[in-house]
Amino acid sequence: MTKDLTTGSPGKTLLEFSAPLLVCAIFQQFYSMADSAIAGRFVGKEALAAIGASYPVTMIIMAVAIGLNTGCSVIISQLFGSKKMKSMKTAVFTSLISSFVMAVLLTIFCILFSSSMLLALNTPKDIFSGARVYLDIYIFGLFSLIIYNICTGIFAALGDSKMPLYFLICSSIGNVFLDIFMVTKLNMGIAGLAWATFIAQTAAALLALAVLMKRVHNIKTDEKPEIFSLNIFKRLMTVAVPSILQQSFVSVGNLFIQALINSYGSDVIAGYSAAIKLNTFAIVSITTLGSGVSSFAAQNYGAGLMDRVRLGFKAGIKIESDCISFRMGNGLKTGVCYIPLIQGELENIEVVAYNIVISDEKYDALQKGDQEPMGIKFHEIADYYLPLLKSNFTFNSR
Repeated sequence: MTKDLTTGSPGKTLLEFSAPLLVCAIFQQFYSMADSAIAGRFVGKEALAAIGASYPVTMIIMAVAIGLNTGCSVIISQLFGSKKMKSMKTAVFTSLISSFVMAVLLTIFCILFSSSMLLALNTPKDIFSGARVYLDIYIFGLFSLIIYNICTGIFAALGDSKMPLYFLICSSIGNVFLDIFMVTKLNMGIAGLAWATFIAQTAAALLALAVLMKRVHNIKTDEKPEIFSLNIFKRLMTVAVPSILQQSFVSVGNLFIQALINSYGSDVIAGYSAAIKLNTFAIVSITTLGSGVSSFAAQNYGAGLMDRVRLGFKAGIKIESDCISFRMGNGLKTGVCYIPLIQGELENIEVVAYNIVISDEKYDALQKGDQEPMGIKFHEIADYYLPLLKSNFTFNSR
């Protein structure tokens, strides 16, 4: 099913279109949150810390996937809105082929330098091997991650924000069951968590790709579309590259923060790992709404309806304001509900994470002799992100 975003009330249309995208983003974060929760409850602090130590590297990979998603979504939306179906189908094929190549190149690069990246982040020796195992398996599944995000972007460009959500809900639930099975029944530890995520993501990517290709095939055109267009590829990269750089800018900032956290040892890494997932959880809703506004604006821009573009942007600001108000009122409740999930063998590690999430006071790091308290406030990290989030929403809404 495709949906024309150039008709109907701009605010209502945008809300109906963006709501599934927001839920989809929440379930996508559910992967890493589930891994952390199950690692903390069933494996131990070393596993939770190992996942946390590799997390910033995985976020850079995610930044590339999101950037490619934005690039293909904007261009395909414009062509779909202007009813240029032949060019639109060519853009779909070009996006997929470009993503395949990008996924292969990025996988090779990450495999070659995964150890070097972890060393550069000051990853402690006691969790290095676990972090390396988790990161290598995650990299092995990078192809599925990128393809799924590209398919999601194309579905959104065609006005369908629900189909990716269905796939993601099923794969997220499957991921949790696979996590528990591989950890508690097969005793695979941190490798089991990574392989469960790989299997769930790959299943979602293959299903999304199959449904997308069938849907594109059913769109009739007078002439056979090209399989690859260099001109369209350049247009895609014109949007995708700045978006990748923008997303990566935030992720690179996370690398410096993680390097600092890693210097305090695996105990603090475990606590920070739990808290940063909630931080990312809040950020993603903003970037996702920006993507929704991008698809809405691109379709209407392609149709030459500039008044609807402006009205859609205003509606997006209103929706985001409501989302911020909701998060401010429920963020602490989320922290209180999530942090106990990681409790198991962690004991005092839970307290460190709890303080990062809901306290405005400096928390005490686990002491090593006369070591001074770490003294990081969660609101200081939040202050670092806010200007970047504002620019991200504005950029994606152009």
